[in-house]
Amino acid sequence: MSKIRVEEVKQMSVAERLDLIEAIWESLSEASESLPLTEAQRQELDRRIADIEHNPDAWESWEDVKAALLRGSARNDPSR
Repeated sequence: MSKIRVEEVKQMSVAERLDLIEAIWESLSEASESLPLTEAQRQELDRRIADIEHNPDAWESWEDVKAALLRGSARNDPSR
């Protein structure tokens, strides 16, 4: 496994950093059984799921949030 240094991450565009975050998050979710939830965490997730189910219009999908972030970063990222 290659190591990524913080300095390298700082040189990435916002879009590249978001892709890296997504890849890291996916790798963690694949190992979720080794990261047990506390009872408080489980209750909070249950509460959020119930809220999403009862108020679906109050939430945005990750795809929509990511697209908005990328649109904003295109205006503010000098490397693009």
